[in-house]
Amino acid sequence: MQLFIDTANIDQIRTAWSWGIIDGVTTNPTHIAATGRDFDEVLAEIFRIADGPISVESVSLDADGIVREGRRIAALHKNAVVKVPIIVEGLKAVKILSGEGIRTNVTLCFSPLQAFLAAKAGATYISPFIHRLDMVGHQGGELISEIRQIYDNYGYQTKILAASIRNCRQVLDAALAGADVATMPFDMLEALYQHPLTADGLRMFLNDWRKVPPSKLFS
Repeated sequence: MQLFIDTANIDQIRTAWSWGIIDGVTTNPTHIAATGRDFDEVLAEIFRIADGPISVESVSLDADGIVREGRRIAALHKNAVVKVPIIVEGLKAVKILSGEGIRTNVTLCFSPLQAFLAAKAGATYISPFIHRLDMVGHQGGELISEIRQIYDNYGYQTKILAASIRNCRQVLDAALAGADVATMPFDMLEALYQHPLTADGLRMFLNDWRKVPPSKLFS
């Protein structure tokens, strides 16, 4: 399972990319607005830092507008992926864009049948929103499993990109359910490294090391 960072914060992207575990970036209008910076400048910086798929969201709601914006996004950089909402006009645009070799990320997916339609339209990625489903009493991990089964049944190549992740359990559920990608905020990526027993064990080892006679190896 690949890991993407879900943000437009340049410092966070630069730091996470330096860890060597990040494969791509997802952005949306909310993330861009939070930077308070020029949209084009932010995107240019992200493309310079991250060498992997970078999702940039279209904002039109009609197919012609989405296609027009999608072509412009795709022309920005070889790593650009066009985010498109899972609506009728959105999937009409995905069909056209995919036919032109432009990669798409169909977003705001909340049902396996929506994911089925996105795959039929030729989407590169489908983004089921896990936490938002969990918040209303549904099982986000179950949605990923159902999408995985449908795609495997019929040989669809659309990649499952688990989104709206807010805790480590959701990352684990996504991995166990067969998601191809999980995207998450910076603090969630940090949390994946952490476990209290790891911290306790490291502290014990370092305390014991102080009792060892000096070594030329570590001097």
